[in-house]
Amino acid sequence: MNAPSQRIASVDALRGLAVAAMLLVNNPGDWGHVYAPLEHAAWNGWTPTDFVFPFFLFIVGVSLSLAMGAKIEAGGGDALRGVVIKRAMRILLLGLALHVLAWLVMGKPALRIPGVLQRIGLCFAFTGLIAIHWRATGQRVWLAVLLLAYGGLLLWGGPLDKAGNIASRVDAWLLGPHGYEWDPVTGLGHDPEGIVSTLGALATTLLGWRCGEALRAGALTRLATIGLLAAAAGFALDAIGLMPINKNLWTPAFVLWTGGLAALALLGAHALIDRAGWPPLFRSFGVNAIAAYAGAWICTVVLEGLGWMGPVYAHGFGWLDPLVGPYGRSLAFALVFVGVWWAIVRVLDARRVYIKV
Repeated sequence: MNAPSQRIASVDALRGLAVAAMLLVNNPGDWGHVYAPLEHAAWNGWTPTDFVFPFFLFIVGVSLSLAMGAKIEAGGGDALRGVVIKRAMRILLLGLALHVLAWLVMGKPALRIPGVLQRIGLCFAFTGLIAIHWRATGQRVWLAVLLLAYGGLLLWGGPLDKAGNIASRVDAWLLGPHGYEWDPVTGLGHDPEGIVSTLGALATTLLGWRCGEALRAGALTRLATIGLLAAAAGFALDAIGLMPINKNLWTPAFVLWTGGLAALALLGAHALIDRAGWPPLFRSFGVNAIAAYAGAWICTVVLEGLGWMGPVYAHGFGWLDPLVGPYGRSLAFALVFVGVWWAIVRVLDARRVYIKV
């Protein structure tokens, strides 16, 4: 019941790397001048940016395993149910609060309901509850059912283009103007963190749990096998044309491709940081992940709402244009933004201040 949770430096470092990457790609100085690798794929396919969120959700699953796995095995699962639900609700409500802030301060036409933290909260809750109520075989069944059922729904529901796919159609019907994109004339819309595609994101998080169990048991060969097979399967589904790798829809091919590579990244980080003693460079971001994301969001919203973002970018970074051009200038702003938040989380970490939601 009181079995201690495990904290592994490589997991904190990978989580922190994902958060730093989120801040980097979400805060360019000029959205019209962003290097291609720092933008999402327009629809099918992938760029390095498309790995950021699935890697984070994968690590959510790994972290849940490290925090809860031993306690569940010791018979303490029932006591964890309320803890999981309450924390998931706090994450979800924080995400909604951030969107309310953006809606009010930036004068957005409608409040967007889905979002990154909302999706994290939902995946946290359902992965935790599945892990509490089902052991390894049941968890594998859940993962297989999610992939097959969601994949079947997408293929059955019509074309997988942006306008015609069933996930976007259902989301548009449920959310209307409260999604990321919405056309009141046609009734069409799309949200990259929509309700239906969260089924795929849940599969990513549950895959992370299974890989966390392998890491916790020291079964590194199993971890490598999961990573290689999952990545190969996702790549093959896309290559043969059965299911595209698509982040917006979080397709099963996307789950397997990014989840497999995340498993291999976890294995590599574990070998280098936990075993070879390399420094966990992004650990400070990792131990204050949600706080860093939320703080950066508030900072951006306030700067935009007050009309300060444009002048800061123009006067603080305009001198870079002759040296690196508009794309380099935009990237420089993003790097400085990440650097400022790196300094903040370093100070928090040095003072052992960890802001949990």
